[in-house]
Amino acid sequence: MKEREKKYKSLWLVMKRECRRLVSRPLYLFCMVIAPLFCYLFFTTLMGSGLPTNLPVGAVDMDQSAISRNLIRNLDAFGQTAVVARYGNVNDARIAMQEGKIYGFFYIPKGLSADAQSQRQPKISFYTNNSYLIAGSLLFKDMKMMSELASGAVSRSALYAKGATEDQAMAFLQPIVIDTHPLNNPWLNYSVYLCNTLVPGVLMLLIFMVTVYSIGTEIKDRTAREWLRVSNNSIYIALAGKLLPQTVVFFIMGIFYNVYLYGFLHFPCNSGILPMLFATLCLVLASQCCGIVMIGTLPTLRLGLSFASLWGVISFSISGFSFPVMAMHPVLQALSNLFPLRHYFLIYVDQALNGYSMIYSWPNYMALLIFMVLPFLVVHRLKEALIYYKYVP
Repeated sequence: MKEREKKYKSLWLVMKRECRRLVSRPLYLFCMVIAPLFCYLFFTTLMGSGLPTNLPVGAVDMDQSAISRNLIRNLDAFGQTAVVARYGNVNDARIAMQEGKIYGFFYIPKGLSADAQSQRQPKISFYTNNSYLIAGSLLFKDMKMMSELASGAVSRSALYAKGATEDQAMAFLQPIVIDTHPLNNPWLNYSVYLCNTLVPGVLMLLIFMVTVYSIGTEIKDRTAREWLRVSNNSIYIALAGKLLPQTVVFFIMGIFYNVYLYGFLHFPCNSGILPMLFATLCLVLASQCCGIVMIGTLPTLRLGLSFASLWGVISFSISGFSFPVMAMHPVLQALSNLFPLRHYFLIYVDQALNGYSMIYSWPNYMALLIFMVLPFLVVHRLKEALIYYKYVP
């Protein structure tokens, strides 16, 4: 009994010591509170409208007819497209697009009206700058739709002239009507698509960095032996006492972004917020344990922070929210399982988007649990580094 009380006392003393260290350095306040809050607000307000609107495009109207002017007006009426300039030739429009003044241009050739009326199949061209992937894709969709609508309008007029009724004309022009229903994100909102992974990803990256930094500075400042002495020379008590205060702060930050995204911004959360809070707690603990592995593997502050930043940044690309993992090389598909953010993303898809029961996500919860036990592989190496390693500036 006395031995247990001694352990609890040592744990409490280490926690008090860590709390004093946290409040004594503004860097901790910035990385654990200010930076996460700033990123939450930055990403959600950056994409607050959901989709980009009024993307600037140009028009090259060589026909100068009522039909061509009507086409340009209809294109400008699309919410994502704004015709901001008209050019006399393709070369001027191309230069404007290369200078970044417009993202694309709509080209109407000379004789469009006459060719359309005589059914000689005139051609409409449109050019988009796909160096800007989102802008180019959205404008391509609008311009393609406008050209198809123009083609349909001309064909409908020709059918009317031949005596076809409206139903007969529409049955010829559109024999199959497509009824689309986007699932889980019916608004096609980029904020819903990105923020649910970017925000926890940023928090995970900061957890990596803070965990590595808080342990690495003990080695750098030569206070590691004092830290172990307060913990009664137990590396387990030392790590638990150091990380528990950070866990509380980071989990509060996690609760905040969940309430902000699902409660305030009303992002889809079909399973309720409690499963997402549990997934966030698992992400926080798994990220801290990964940080221990990083500094335990490379017990130098510089190398540990480099490892943490590299692993955290790669997580955004390999987690699968921007590019599907199933389309990656098989080696990368296997490596994606080594990143906590990948498993959090799959839990988010199952819980928040699809509304499945938590039991369907058990492989991902087990993966996060495996991350939590990884420090046992390096804990003795880390203890030796704390005692014997001499920091070289």
